[in-house]
Amino acid sequence: MPESTSTPRLSTKIAAIAESATLKVDAKAKALQAQGRPVISYAAGEPDFPTPEHIVEAALVAARDPKAHRYTPAAGLPDLRAAIAEKTLRDSGLEVDPGRVIVTNGGKQSVYEAFQVLLNPGDEVIVPTPFWTTYPEAIALADGVAVDVFADASQNYQVTVEQLEAARTPRTKVLLFVSPSNPTGSVYSPEQTKAIGEWALEHGIWVISDEIYQNLTYDGVRATSIVEAVPELAEQTLLVNGVAKTYAMTGWRVGWTVGPADAIKALGNLQSHLSGNVNNIAQRAAIAALTGPQDAAEAMREAFDRRRKLIVEELNTIDGFATPTPQGAFYVYPDVTALLGRTFGGVTPTTSLELADLMLDQAEVAAVPGEAFGPSGYLRFSYALGDDQLLEGVQRLQRLFAS
Repeated sequence: MPESTSTPRLSTKIAAIAESATLKVDAKAKALQAQGRPVISYAAGEPDFPTPEHIVEAALVAARDPKAHRYTPAAGLPDLRAAIAEKTLRDSGLEVDPGRVIVTNGGKQSVYEAFQVLLNPGDEVIVPTPFWTTYPEAIALADGVAVDVFADASQNYQVTVEQLEAARTPRTKVLLFVSPSNPTGSVYSPEQTKAIGEWALEHGIWVISDEIYQNLTYDGVRATSIVEAVPELAEQTLLVNGVAKTYAMTGWRVGWTVGPADAIKALGNLQSHLSGNVNNIAQRAAIAALTGPQDAAEAMREAFDRRRKLIVEELNTIDGFATPTPQGAFYVYPDVTALLGRTFGGVTPTTSLELADLMLDQAEVAAVPGEAFGPSGYLRFSYALGDDQLLEGVQRLQRLFAS
């Protein structure tokens, strides 16, 4: 027998990571579908559309080009970094040199690397809540401390400067700013964004601004970048973005970070050891996405808008659902606290986690419970799925909760 030891078998840091709740719920739904059950899943934040044809064609051309079979610089293809710089000026109002851009394996790697580069052990990150499920885990992996600041449906899930100031301590290093939001779809106004940016600038706080949904807005609303609202903030801001959501390219894994030269240099050093370059062919597809025609992307946005209106209207017919109308992304985030403690089909859920299980078991509808994003009492529904399925799933819930 091997000699006993008190050393943990696995890394305690990695062992403490929770599995992505959104991916877990989606995997459970797909497993049930594979068993023949007609589960309708609102779990994954993934467009149901194919990637636009001109983007796919650019990848096919690249796949036949031997030059695309080789490494690229770890920070990305120069042409892609230039295209990202142009997009950043166009959509975020910030003029940057392509040298201040690094291409990553999806927005998730950008988020992970940003915290790794900015945080030292014990540094605090203010996290407006509800939050995307990956943020706290990425902060913990960088030995940081997440400080949740919660805004409920009555605030349209938007934190105030007063709340941020109440959470600030001498250890505060970073503010996470996400507009449009995952999971709520909430979009901060230009005035709110400016006030928050000026607060961060005044106190010397870094901002990580996740702009992955910035092109998916509705009702004439535009997502104002925090560096456009407060240009002086650019030297202490990392912008995280990617092609996944706007162009239905979730599986292509191309994201990026834009930031000050010293931070981008550090990110490049990290990435050179972590993963090297992003898939060369996918990078060439991303160039086509950013520089080519935008008609297909606009058609997808219009479809999301139609679905957004439908799901809000239909969910709000259910007694116990309070669903604010989101102005961005492709999620709704109803407050379902009024359903807790009521009995449906012999089951009395007391948390949104139990409510989500009830919906899956009795209506074969999958949604992500609020516990994945902060406090209990909420559900996240993605409306990035087919129109027919979207309506059928909500009608199942209408029948379930009418009983």
